[in-house]
Amino acid sequence: MINLISDTVTKPTPDMLAYMLQAHVGDDVFGEDPSVQQLQTKMAQMFGMEAGLFCPSGTMTNQIALKVHTQALDEVICDHYSHIYQYESAGYALISSISLQPLIGINGKITAQQIAQAVKPSYDWLSKSKLVVLESTCNKGGGGYYTLPEIEEIRQVCDRFGLKLHLDGARLFNALVETREDPKRYGQLFDTISLCFSKGLGAPVGSILLGSRSDILLAKRFRKVLGGGMRQSGYLAAACSYAVDHHWDRMKVDHERAKRVEGILLGCGFVAGVSPVFTNIVIFHVREDLTADGILSILHEKGVSASAFGPKSIRFVFHLDITDSQFEALCGLLEGLKNL
Repeated sequence: MINLISDTVTKPTPDMLAYMLQAHVGDDVFGEDPSVQQLQTKMAQMFGMEAGLFCPSGTMTNQIALKVHTQALDEVICDHYSHIYQYESAGYALISSISLQPLIGINGKITAQQIAQAVKPSYDWLSKSKLVVLESTCNKGGGGYYTLPEIEEIRQVCDRFGLKLHLDGARLFNALVETREDPKRYGQLFDTISLCFSKGLGAPVGSILLGSRSDILLAKRFRKVLGGGMRQSGYLAAACSYAVDHHWDRMKVDHERAKRVEGILLGCGFVAGVSPVFTNIVIFHVREDLTADGILSILHEKGVSASAFGPKSIRFVFHLDITDSQFEALCGLLEGLKNL
């Protein structure tokens, strides 16, 4: 089966498993796991930030960041496609007692002007604008990403209004493969950054929250409350460290494959349109007389798994577990469906 459901479906490579088995571990709740400490230091230095906190998931790192930067009755400004709004089970309401103000951007991106206009005045009957969250790359936005000039302009607005700025960088490594930007510049612009290792990089589990020492110290307390203290988690941290060292540059292959499939889909009769492809995600829309579920059934019968992104939309996500032969088979299959 060619699994295009998500880049989270990847399994450790043999070399990654061997590296994990060699990890030196301890009890991370007591701060005694050397592999976790090494990963946290490594990533903090890479992004020019003071400290890092290893967590099980990107949802946890995002929710911890919201908790660190807000108080009850505060409000977070984000795009309406944001993961924190769409896919984190309204955790912002349960965990932090805050609200979100989702803005309608383009491909998951909002502008500095939109943010400035969304900041609420200080009235008792309004929630308090406190934090801006950007997602780059944006999953629901088809893998679109912010440029550094766009972020710099948003940072200026945040400074003007006294807002904190958090980056949901679950797929930021995909953006960095494309832009070749210096990660340290991101550390200068954001108060906190969440990074996932279990997507395009191919680690089995793991995310990290980067920020100031004081913010990460508070974050560690919230991680414990949420059940994120994982004891001998160095085996997982080792996988993440290996992924950063060995799988980062190869993600460009996923992007090239996504662009090739975009071109094929544009020539398929069952496709009404394809959203712009920026990185490793392809979102396409089926003809009016068809449904996403119907096309997914046809694909599944032919050995391809993908996910519906609405009643008329389908998402393909490319990753390191797709072999060359599988990719060529996928292209041949799609070419064969052109007249469907």
